[in-house]
Order: sequence, then structure tokens, then C-alpha cells
Amino acid sequence: MEPTTSTNLESRRSRTGGALLAGFAVAAAAVAGYALLALSPASPTTVTRAVGYLTASVAGAVCLGGLVLVLITARPDDRGVIDAAAFRAHLAVERLSPVWLAAALVMVVMQAASDAGVSATRVLGSGMFPSALGASESARGWVAVAVCALVLTVTSRLVLRWEWHVPLLIPAIVGIVAAPVTGDAGQGPNHDYATGAVIVFALAVAVWAGVAIVAAAVGVEPELRHRVTITTLTAGSVAVGYGAGLIALRVGAGDLFRTGYGRLALLALAAVLAAVVADIVAVRTRRGTPATAAALGALAALAALSATAIQTAPTLLAEKPTVWDILLGYELPGSPTALRLATFWRFDVFLGVVAIVLAGGYLLAMMKLRHRGDRWPVGRAVAWVAGCAALVVATSSGIRSYGSAMFSVHMAEHMTLNMFAPVLLVLGAPVTLALRVLPSAKPGQPPGPREWILRLIHSPITTFLSHPATAFVLFVGSLYAVYFTPLFDTLVRYHWGHEFMAVHFLITGYLFYWGIIGVDPGPRRLPFIGRLALLFAVMPFHAFFGIAMMTMTTTVGANFYRSLALPWVPSINDDQHLGGAIAWGSSEVPLVMVVIALVIQWARQDRRTAVRSDRHADAGYGDDQMDAYNNMLRELAKKR
Repeated sequence: MEPTTSTNLESRRSRTGGALLAGFAVAAAAVAGYALLALSPASPTTVTRAVGYLTASVAGAVCLGGLVLVLITARPDDRGVIDAAAFRAHLAVERLSPVWLAAALVMVVMQAASDAGVSATRVLGSGMFPSALGASESARGWVAVAVCALVLTVTSRLVLRWEWHVPLLIPAIVGIVAAPVTGDAGQGPNHDYATGAVIVFALAVAVWAGVAIVAAAVGVEPELRHRVTITTLTAGSVAVGYGAGLIALRVGAGDLFRTGYGRLALLALAAVLAAVVADIVAVRTRRGTPATAAALGALAALAALSATAIQTAPTLLAEKPTVWDILLGYELPGSPTALRLATFWRFDVFLGVVAIVLAGGYLLAMMKLRHRGDRWPVGRAVAWVAGCAALVVATSSGIRSYGSAMFSVHMAEHMTLNMFAPVLLVLGAPVTLALRVLPSAKPGQPPGPREWILRLIHSPITTFLSHPATAFVLFVGSLYAVYFTPLFDTLVRYHWGHEFMAVHFLITGYLFYWGIIGVDPGPRRLPFIGRLALLFAVMPFHAFFGIAMMTMTTTVGANFYRSLALPWVPSINDDQHLGGAIAWGSSEVPLVMVVIALVIQWARQDRRTAVRSDRHADAGYGDDQMDAYNNMLRELAKKR
């Protein structure tokens, strides 16, 4: 019976694989035909761009979706090694990552040639490729995709443990996002909104399509299909919402049906929406969605999106943008005042939404905990919500709007994200709350969210990142690496650069303060005196950074700030000196908060220790008896 069942499964996978290959061939032919017949000028470069973009999109989606599928369906053993079923999804990542790499390399050449207005053969044969690459932001974006695909190609062959698939998500995510953010979404008016939206949209579509394709190709156990459906439903729903927003920003009502770009965007949105409806029906009826049909629908959506990606959005052709539209995406109302910093909001549709979701999820978890009769400290909830509010203010208020144009205001944003918000978020103890709320997986069932969190907390990855030396180097070193190298000149120019800096500084700050005042469980921490010493060790580095910014004669990001030519900033170097003063002065306030929190935690621990000692004394245990007992425990521990 078992051989027959195995043969049937393999036969089914083979048929599904053949259907997916045929579906990809049809999608590639459709995209190539559209590029040849509907786009002008029709050239081999245009056709190759269309097919190359589709190939890269499908391969990237499979890589990201395969990793997600491994993480949500694997049954790792005691060593953390994934099971055979999850390994098939892992194998899909191994096989498709080289395809992603090859497609990205082709797209580098084709995009550079297209932006230079010449053929690919001329770009490669005339020696003008370096200059064409330097002049094309989109081509450089594809270079980033190729680097990420290369990293995934190498590393995916070296890991089989569940927890090591988590860091593999980083190159997959960056590779998925790199091309869209350097395309039309990052250009022209309102590109700050469009960039944030396309980051979420690209990731949601890739997860939705990738999970659907890989699940259809490798098969999923019946008891795990519900998890897969919930994943595709969530990702698809997010993609529909953000896709509609992108259509409003880049197409407009007048061009929605009149242009090929608009019709293709509607087709892609309709394909995702149909999949979402099918998943909703599947969840309500407890029946699985037809896997092959879902995968073919994902291929159709990716084909439509690839055809739009090689065209210019209608709104970018409607009017001539100003310098501020190109560099910022919006017009500033005047010099920064307290009122304008508080009222001139441009909501960050990426990090702002993340902050709201984190705050809402935390409050819902706390309410669930209290509903079953358990208590949760109000102070922790206040700290977490305040941290999320600080994230929203730093990324969506006038602080971000003016911070993208002025170095001085940017430093206020940086200090909030790196030193103030992380302190509040760490004090919220989100991991502890999650572990208390989430149920444990029943015997015989695959691991669930609670088990995933526990495995990650105690993984070598977390141990390394949370080590005091590592957290210190990341916290301090990244500050100097960003601002004292040409990296800042690149990041300040693009909205995706501001998003990258915000995420980076928030994470490094969280890791550092987690090791000092963290309540959540994790690797072994330093004694309180060691944590205090580590905290004081940071102060000179921040002070030196602020003093250096206040005394430098050269200006970081000078080309960008000169191009903006803000009328209320007569000297960009003076504005930098003001930014250094803000960095120097504002860094002390969060450190005082941390010292106070650390002293309170230290006092509470001493109080608990004293209470335990009093209890032992009241029970009649003498000091000699306790010492002997503790020595016995230590000796037993040495023999284990």
C-alpha cells in the first residue's frame, strides 16, 4: 500500500510540475507578445526585459515562498533539522535561486541598455556598460537583486536546520524589494507614498504567489493545508489593499481603462482578489483551495505585473515634475516650525502601518490574557504603545517630512528611532506576552507560533546577535558606518534609503537595549554592574559623533542637500552642525531613562533575593545547610 501511495504522490507532483511549467511558458509567451505588439519601440531588448522580469519575479517569489513554507510547515527534530516534506520546499529554493540569479544578471544588462536608449549588444560591445550602469538607478537595483540571489544560491545549500531559514529571509526579502523600489514607484510626485506601498505590495505578492506555487509543486499534508491557506489569504489580502493604493497613485481614474498599463494592473489585482475570495471560501468550509489552479492564477498575476513593470506609469507622463517632486515627492510648506513639525503629516504606509499593527496586536493579546483571568502589568502596555506611537511620529509626522530634506531634523528622527523608541519597546516585553498568550502545540501536531518563538529565542543566531559585544558593535559601529562613509550619500537620496535607515536603527537599538533592560527571555545577560558599564561605554562614542558633526568642514550628503536648495537653509554645513548638536544633546535623555529602568530592575532583583533568603530562614534552614545544598547542586551540574 505504501509504495502505491508514494507512486501516486510522485505522479501527482509530476503532473502538477508539468502544468506549472506549461503555465509559465504561456505566461512568458503572453508577456513577450504584449511587449512586441503593444509597446513602442518593439525591440529584442524590450521583449527580453519583459520575459526576464517575469522569470526573475517567479523565481524570486518561489524562493521567498519556499522559505515561508518551510518555516510554517516543518517538523524539525531535536537538532532542528527539517523533515522530508519541508525539505522538498527547501529544495525548490535551492533549484530556483540560480535561476533568479541568472535572470537578474540579464536584467542588469537589459535595463542599463534600455535606460541608455541603445541595444544590449552595443552596451556590452562598446565599453559603455559601466557608464550606462552608473546612470541607471533601475539597473543598479537589479545588481542588488543579483547579489541577494547569489547569497541565497550559496547559503541555501549549506543549511538544513529550521532556525537557519529565518536569516535566509533577509536576502530573499531585499531581492524581492530591490527592483520595484528603484522603478516607477520611486519616481516623481508622491513617490514617498508609492515607495512605502510598493515595498509591502511586492512582499505580499511574492509570499502569496510563492507559497501557492511551491505548495502546489511539492504538496502539503492535509493537516497543514489550513496554515497554508491562512498564509496565502493574509498575503493576498494585503496585496489587494496596497495594490489598489498603488493603482490610485500611479494610474488614476482616467487612465485605468484607457491605457494598457491600467488594464494590466486591474487584471493583476483581479487575479489576486479571486484567489483571496477562494481562500476565504476554503477557510469557511474547511476545504482546501485547488492547488494547481491557485498556482496558475499566481503565474497570471505575476505576468500582468511584469508587463506593467517595463512601462512608465501614466501619472509620471501627465506633468513635468519639480525638483522637490523628484527628490522628495512633495512640496514643503516653508521653514520648519514647531507647528509644522507637528501638523505636516505624510503617513508612512509601511512603517506607520507596522507600528499600528504591533500596537493593536499587543493590546489584543493583553485583553485575551486578562479575559482568562491573568494579569499583565499596565506599565508594560503603556511602554509598548508609547514606543509604537514614537515610531509613527518619527516616520509620519513633520519630523520625517522635514527630516528627508534637512540633516538637522533627520538627526532628531534618527535619535527617536535608535535611542528612544527601542527603550520603550523593550520595556513592553512583547515576547513574554506572546508566550503567555499563544497556546502550545498539541502532541503529534507540528510546531506552532509559540514553538517558533522559543526556538528562535534559544537559537545560535539570537545568541550571537544579542551578545553584548555584538549588540555594542552594531549599535555604535552602524552609526559611524552610515554617516562617515559614502553610504549616507546614497541612502539620503531615495525614500527607500530613509526606510532602510529607520528599520536598521530601530533593530540595532532594540538589540542593544534588550541586553541591558530587557524583560523578555533570551540568552544569558551580563550582571547588572556589567550592563551599567556597557551603557556608560556607549556615551563617549555618541558624544564624539555629535562633536564630530558639529566641527566637520565637509558636509555629508552634500550633493543631495545642494540639489534641494531649501531657501531657509542658507548653509547646509551650519545645518549639519545643528544636527550634530541635536545628536549630542538628545542622546543623554534616553540614557537617563535606561539608567533609571536598570536601577529599578536591580533593586527589584535584590528585593526578591532578600525575600527568598527570609523564607529559607523562616523555614529553619541555616546558612551552612543552604551552602552545602548549593555546593551539591554545583557538583552535580559539573558531572552532567
